[in-house]
Amino acid sequence: MYQEKSIAVVVPAYNEAKLIEKTLVSIPGFVDRIIVVDDASKDETAGIVEALAQKDPKITLIRHSRNQGVGRAIISGYEKAIETNMDVTAVMAGDAQMDPNDLEAIVEPIANGSADYTKGNRLFHGNAWKMIPKYRYLGNAFLSLFTKIASGYWNIADSQSGYTAISLEAMLQLELPNIYKRYGMPNDLLIRLNSFDFRVKDVHIKPIYNIGEKSGIKLYSVIPRISWLLFRGFWRRLFFKYVIKDFHPLIFFYLLGVILFPSGLLSGIYLLLYRLIIGPVAMTSALFSVFLFVSGLQSLFFAMWFDMDYNKGLRVQ
Repeated sequence: MYQEKSIAVVVPAYNEAKLIEKTLVSIPGFVDRIIVVDDASKDETAGIVEALAQKDPKITLIRHSRNQGVGRAIISGYEKAIETNMDVTAVMAGDAQMDPNDLEAIVEPIANGSADYTKGNRLFHGNAWKMIPKYRYLGNAFLSLFTKIASGYWNIADSQSGYTAISLEAMLQLELPNIYKRYGMPNDLLIRLNSFDFRVKDVHIKPIYNIGEKSGIKLYSVIPRISWLLFRGFWRRLFFKYVIKDFHPLIFFYLLGVILFPSGLLSGIYLLLYRLIIGPVAMTSALFSVFLFVSGLQSLFFAMWFDMDYNKGLRVQ
């Protein structure tokens, strides 16, 4: 228990035989239930967890018959936490990359009722640039920028952090089976949380790397896939939140922006190529292209500002 709230920790694991025991034994004593979800590991992960569960009744093992992705593993853990009526459910990966000393800070805002969802932020740690592999830091920063726009949580960063906590109320409100099931799960979850006006807080945590973990993430394939996920989720959120639930004119600014801005950009490129290859272009054509470009950019900025202002009440200091 923590502040009279029951606490569960979901531990998604895939081929983590080397580090799963270190992860589980490090989880703080105030945690009431540890839910390990073995996503069809090919090594001895499940056996190690079963042996630990015989010694510690807090540990529960869920085994997937086939690999379904880290997102689906977390959702399985959430579903178990709902079954057992856990007030707060955190997530700690099975590779010991999440400092157990940070768990209290992750859980605290949910337990005291000031937030509905918290997520760790590794990017603002003093030595983050030195500790996190550069390609992962830059890839994470890129996805964080687009997640701000897609989710409406303009204050969040480190969107790919899996060190999170969520309230029972939020889990019950979300349609868990529909959440993205693989690496983009945190991004999709943020979009869905904003659609229901849940409060989200960033918690600064310490990044941990080079302890024997092995990442299977390939940014060249992950970034395009998550970018498409964010694009679809962005329009889904706008339609649900600003058309279905509560109409807001920012939807028109976004629509104008996505029509005018690319039109002006493409026409400007065409006119530039025409000028370089064929010859002079009409002044009116150039001015019209600039008008489209500037008007589209202004519309996008206005829409973002409206979205930021509308969601400022969901920001937790």
